[in-house]
Amino acid sequence: MKIGILQCDSVLEEFQAQFGDYPQMFITLFKQLDNNLQFQIYDIRKKEYPHELNECDAYITTGSRLSVYENIDWLDEFKHFLRRINQGSQKLVAVCFAHQLVAEVFGGTTKKSDKGWGVGISTNQIISPKAWMTPYQTTLNIVVSHQDQVTSLPKQANILATSDFCPNFMFSYGENILAIQGHPEFTDEYSETLMKHRKEKIGKSRLEQGISSLQKTSDELLFARWMLRFMSQ
Repeated sequence: MKIGILQCDSVLEEFQAQFGDYPQMFITLFKQLDNNLQFQIYDIRKKEYPHELNECDAYITTGSRLSVYENIDWLDEFKHFLRRINQGSQKLVAVCFAHQLVAEVFGGTTKKSDKGWGVGISTNQIISPKAWMTPYQTTLNIVVSHQDQVTSLPKQANILATSDFCPNFMFSYGENILAIQGHPEFTDEYSETLMKHRKEKIGKSRLEQGISSLQKTSDELLFARWMLRFMSQ
């Protein structure tokens, strides 16, 4: 399988030597499960896109520190790409920023949450099991880093996983799009580094909660299996 990685942001330069950039994080994650996978990176900030959707078998997005309601010069073309995906046959996994943008594009709403920052490992309940969720479990622990949230879903969206902090944590839209607020590509070490870098924004109490949450076992490999099954359906 060839996976197209749509890059929406970059790791801060001072952290790249240790952690690499966001596309490499996904490649490292997926290669743990299938070393034969191929990847193509598209930097959509530079308006790099596949000429045809079938250039790759499936697509995944990185997150971004930006907000989907900001005036971003490359956002309109990204919205157009999401509509093309919805009308085509290739699958897309929309992570964090793109999860929020999928909601916006198809009739939902994203806003800055009055609950503050979501950081560390988030525990979510699976409320709509799917065949690609194999092996199955009822909860999903995934690293998060966000202050925006999807506050209302598109009418045709199917909510898949939820928590009290982030009710619309994971949903599907149509047959081709899977959207998740969390970051399966983030390691615990990178999560902690990012939290400490943003400590003034996050606040002392939330920072302590986030770092403490890293004691949980994260399900990034399980979710990577789920993503590959979803992509290959």
